[in-house]
Order: sequence, then C-alpha cells, then structure tokens
Amino acid sequence: MTGDKNFWLSDLADTPGNGPRATGETEAFFGYQRIPEREKTQRVLRHFNSVARQYDFMNTLLSFGIHYLWKREAVNAMGLKRGDRVIDVCGGTGDLALLAARKIGREGDVTIYDINRAMILAGRPKIARSAAAGRIRAVEGNAEDISFPDNTFDAAMVGYGIRNVTRMERGFSEMVRVLKPGGKLMCLEFSKPTATFFRTLYDIYSFRIMPLLGELIVGSRKAYTHLPESIRTFPQPEQLCAILEGLGLHSVTYRRQTNGISVIHLGVK
Repeated sequence: MTGDKNFWLSDLADTPGNGPRATGETEAFFGYQRIPEREKTQRVLRHFNSVARQYDFMNTLLSFGIHYLWKREAVNAMGLKRGDRVIDVCGGTGDLALLAARKIGREGDVTIYDINRAMILAGRPKIARSAAAGRIRAVEGNAEDISFPDNTFDAAMVGYGIRNVTRMERGFSEMVRVLKPGGKLMCLEFSKPTATFFRTLYDIYSFRIMPLLGELIVGSRKAYTHLPESIRTFPQPEQLCAILEGLGLHSVTYRRQTNGISVIHLGVK
C-alpha cells in the first residue's frame, strides 16, 4: 500500500478503509493488510486468543500504566448515574465495566459484550474479587449484532475495541440501537499524536519496542505489530465524529488525552 510502514491512513486521501475488490468482494483492514471482509472476524479472534492471558499485563507495561487514567477519565466523562444500565461493547477483561459499576451503585448493572471467550475468561478473576462482582455479567456475542432489544441501556461504551470490529459503523449502529433515547455513547480509542516530534517517538516505540516486548513476553511479535497498524488505519477524531453524527447521535464531542495518543468520543441518542 505504501513504502512507509508508519503511515497513517488519514494521510492517504485516496485509500479507503473498506471497499470492494475487483471481484466485487468487500475488503476490510487487518492491520495494514486489506483482506476479504469475511475473514476479519476469525483473524481478530485468533489474535486475541493469542494475547488474552497476558492482555492486562501488557496493556499496563506498554502504556506505563497510563491506560488506567485514560479509562477512568473516559468513564467519568459519561456522567453515569446510580441505577444506570450500561453495556460495555468489546469489553474484554472488564476494566471499563469495573469503573462503570462503581458509578452506578448497587441499583445498576453492567453487561460486558465481547465476541472473544478467552478475553472474557481472562477478566473473570479480577471481577470476582471486586465489590461489583454481582453487578457485572458477560455475554459472548458479535458487536455487529447485539442480542438485546432496542432502547435497553442508559449508556453504551467501547474502549480500544471498535477498530477490531469488521464493520465498524455496523457496530456503532448497534450500540445506538440498544441505547435508550437520551442515552450516552462513549468510544475510547487510540489516535494520532498531535505533536510531530512526539509522533516520531511514538512511531519508533510502536514499531520497534512494542513488537520486541510482544515477542519476549507473549511469544508473538506479530500480535504487537498488528496493534500499532490497526491504530493507524482507524479514523481520526473529526472523521469519527462525523460517522457518529451520521448514525443519529447529537452533541458529539471528542477530547484528546496525552497529546492525542488516546481520544474520548461522546454522543447522545
């Protein structure tokens, strides 16, 4: 696609995120690879199966622990109330769910919704140890077809997972569908650092240090090469806001964290 392995898709105006192949088959990105859309879900499942047991540890190591602050700020931004029902799409090991459960109290509940059983199982011990254990449940399912009725939840959130959904807009559309009118959607996702010098350091770290640590600790350089590639093929904040508005959300905003490495997106149904 390009000779620069560090490219950001947003810098290539003529390269769409998804599109038909010459054969008429729709493609999706898996990292920098463009693959048949029908293959992406299984590749994502294999990817997270390979990292599930070390997922939380690697997140803390690779982010120097800052991901906890990003997640806390994102959940705080949702303005959750006691008694709220919350769905955590692509909720994985449950970090966001645990934070939300503290906000909604004993009267509320949180549903982790994730396609990957290994990730759900990896998060069970820390949820079981928490005071919120009885208020958090997990459902295995595809974000593109959420198995709840319309207008079920007061809030819907997704943290660092929507870029792995094969049809991202379909996933967001499902989140909007299960939200009650007036409910809030929050998306926390990685993005492009705003400062050029910082972005250069970030590229070096992403494509040299992270894969090396992935190989040494998890035994998979490939898994931690895919991670930075998937970040760089995700829409930039302004583009994502337009997508969310197109799905019917209003009051759509975004807030950058740590020079734009992470971004909180919010919208109201």
